[in-house]
Amino acid sequence: MASLTFYGAINGVTGSAYLLETETATVLLECGLFQGSREEEEGNKADFPFDVSKLDAVIISHAHLDHSGRLPKLVADGYSGPLYMTTPTCELLVIMLNDAASLQERDTEWENKRRRRAGKELIEALYTFEDVEATLALCDGSRYGQRREVVSGVEVCFHDAGHILGSAIVEIFIKEGGVEKKLVFSGDLGNSCAALLRDPEIIEQADVLLLETTYGDRNHRPLDQTLEEFENIIDEASENGGNIMIPSFAVGRTQEIIFRLGELYQKGKLRQQAIYLDSPMAIAVTEVYHRYQNIFNDEDSATMQHGKSGSLHSFLPALRYSTTTAESMSLNKIESGAVFIAGSGMCTGGRIRHHFKHNLWKHNAHVIIVGYQAQGTPGRALVDGAKTFRIGGDEIAVKAQIHTLGGFSAHASQSQLVDWLNNFKKPHPRLFLIHGEAETKEIFKEHLSHEGWSATIPGYAERISF
Repeated sequence: MASLTFYGAINGVTGSAYLLETETATVLLECGLFQGSREEEEGNKADFPFDVSKLDAVIISHAHLDHSGRLPKLVADGYSGPLYMTTPTCELLVIMLNDAASLQERDTEWENKRRRRAGKELIEALYTFEDVEATLALCDGSRYGQRREVVSGVEVCFHDAGHILGSAIVEIFIKEGGVEKKLVFSGDLGNSCAALLRDPEIIEQADVLLLETTYGDRNHRPLDQTLEEFENIIDEASENGGNIMIPSFAVGRTQEIIFRLGELYQKGKLRQQAIYLDSPMAIAVTEVYHRYQNIFNDEDSATMQHGKSGSLHSFLPALRYSTTTAESMSLNKIESGAVFIAGSGMCTGGRIRHHFKHNLWKHNAHVIIVGYQAQGTPGRALVDGAKTFRIGGDEIAVKAQIHTLGGFSAHASQSQLVDWLNNFKKPHPRLFLIHGEAETKEIFKEHLSHEGWSATIPGYAERISF
């Protein structure tokens, strides 16, 4: 009898990891980083709660680090088998994991400088560039709809989740004793109102279903209202002369924001002189998106043809790439009329904090929050009304106007989750709610009970059989 053990994205929205064990195989579904507070991130250093040497295969839904970011640690700890994912995810992981390794090594270097001065024992980075290189060599890409065997008795098929480029709903077929059972993992389901990508594909049957609940407690603001507010913020910043700062995830959200700014430009409604994409990783990801326009939705693909090459960059001629540190620092001289798009999306690090240092204390500056902010992150503090923002040893006064635009979310809202879920035919699969804050999952579970669904909220290391 097959079993599934819940090892991540159980007590929050990060660290996705689930261990599938059958009579003949052991498969890890997801291997994500824990992100958020320092306490949560300490969990990344712990040994895996299972025997890495017994793993036969690993399946990854998409490239976001909370789903894939511990893969190099897994390899460093001895895993050498295949890593199954979609082909675009393979390409994005080259960018994502190398960037993560760079941050790991930089943070470790700074921490060890402090430890040397204090006479404390030195630490090692969670993983290195060599670990990333070994990890990338194991990646095995599939196209959507391609059913394939990953190990004897276990097959996988990826379907478009519409969340980021290459994101997948994962179907896993398990054959034991002549009987086939199907486990479906929603991955991160996309917002059907989001730009560029297609809506999540419909799945109609499963024996066990793992469903993300990031926004299970609320619906997003209607897109037309979000776009109207976005346009109004752009206009207001143009009138009062302030810069706009947009902390944005390099994969997905950045490309959506560029597209929306491009729409304003094409309509003659963008008065800002320059849009600076100040993130080498986001620039590289944007180029990958350009190569995979064949999996964009038809409507937005047609809209982008206003650009000579059909790329996001040509669709928005005001877009400027800032790759080097020197180029980024030169942006400090710009007092007004610019939009800075930079990571990290939750303001935990990256160049957005650099822009905060030079703009956050100004009354005419604007910060547009366009993505989910996990509890314990600096971005969440801004959303919750923090009066100061700590950068290194400095406390920066928050005088800028803070705008939260939930309609740009790349995650499905409560009603969208329910609509997708209700495509499953009866008898309903056993439903487990994951990847959400505790209160959110409880609210969504109660909501589903009125929709005719019985759901379970699993605990950490809880094991089910099917």
